[in-house]
Amino acid sequence: MRVLITAYGSRGDIMPPAALAAQLRKLGAEVRVCAPPDEEFARLLADVGVEHVPFGRAVRPLVTGAPPSPDFATEFAAELVAGHFGTIAEAAEGCDVLVATGLMPAGARSVAEKLGIRYVYACFHPFEMPSTHYLPSPRPGPGISAEGIDPSDNRALWDLDVRKVNALYLAPLNAHRAELGLPPVDNVRDHVFGDRPWLAADPVLGPWQELTDLDLVQTGAWILPDERPLPADLEAFLDAGTPPVYVGFGSMPMRAATDVAKVTVEAVRAQGRRVLVSRGWADLGLVDDADDCFAVGDVSHQVLFRRVAAVVHHGGAGTTTTAARAGAPQVVVPQFVDQPHWAARVAELGIGAAHDGPVPTFESLSAALRTALAPETAARAEAVAGTVRGDGTAVAAKLLLGTGETHR
Repeated sequence: MRVLITAYGSRGDIMPPAALAAQLRKLGAEVRVCAPPDEEFARLLADVGVEHVPFGRAVRPLVTGAPPSPDFATEFAAELVAGHFGTIAEAAEGCDVLVATGLMPAGARSVAEKLGIRYVYACFHPFEMPSTHYLPSPRPGPGISAEGIDPSDNRALWDLDVRKVNALYLAPLNAHRAELGLPPVDNVRDHVFGDRPWLAADPVLGPWQELTDLDLVQTGAWILPDERPLPADLEAFLDAGTPPVYVGFGSMPMRAATDVAKVTVEAVRAQGRRVLVSRGWADLGLVDDADDCFAVGDVSHQVLFRRVAAVVHHGGAGTTTTAARAGAPQVVVPQFVDQPHWAARVAELGIGAAHDGPVPTFESLSAALRTALAPETAARAEAVAGTVRGDGTAVAAKLLLGTGETHR
């Protein structure tokens, strides 16, 4: 079987497809992944032996560069749609199935439709699915008025979300579909989701049955095993004292929290703990040369999180799942989209604290750390760790290859 996986986004959007691709290769499938041309993504896919087809612009400069112009979202959406009918359509030739993930992959289903191959849409969290239980995340792009809508009417706000997605993607999508002789669509979001979207999230951390009326197939999180040994200098730091608190915000630029490194280091120290600062895309660093603080780059979180007292992070699906599997208490400082929902889930499970808002202060982070570092939180995190599944890629791969059963 030949499988094409598409993924546009930051590292948290590329790691799960890389994990699924690696599992599919193990089972004898031929796999290629369309992903942004960033060097770190090319290296990640090369490390698992998967063909990387560069797609779209490099993401890191977009995320960490100057804020875009007001018209950028509309222009970029059209660019991504065109890329689906170009790069992705070419990569899909000869494939049996197309798996679409990441930033609204408008166009992927059309490519599969034209080629007559199977199409699967997979998401890494349930919080973008229509629901009467929570509000849709704000979307960039043309202003669509909410005038006349009751702000407590969740269903009406999800209908508004359809209009927002259409404002960005509908015209370019239907223009390309017309060129291929395909009929127009009237609802881009639901067209992309399809009849049975896949949810690549852990059932304990990301249950969905009461969140959406859609009929999802939950595979479990797509986790790429990473048992790389930690660097010698990091091992030496870990061995030199009590377990530190890890602080890192992944691909988040943390523009609003300009002094986040200083605030987090001071708050962790106030709890009598040592600190590990992960540079990430915000390029965080040490605030002084004291020996109780150490900066790390790209290391195995799966190995490192077993050695820390707590993990302070942005609440991406991957980091939340990795910390939970390691039994590490968490403080989630959510920035946008799904992250506030992961923060709430961490607090609900009792495995950490949800910080209120994206910009921590010494006082607010200290309060959250006191919760995360409490003995009862550590005990709960250890108990939940044993329930988080690690077989998501195996489940998904078998479903794609026709040898597995659906999980609900």
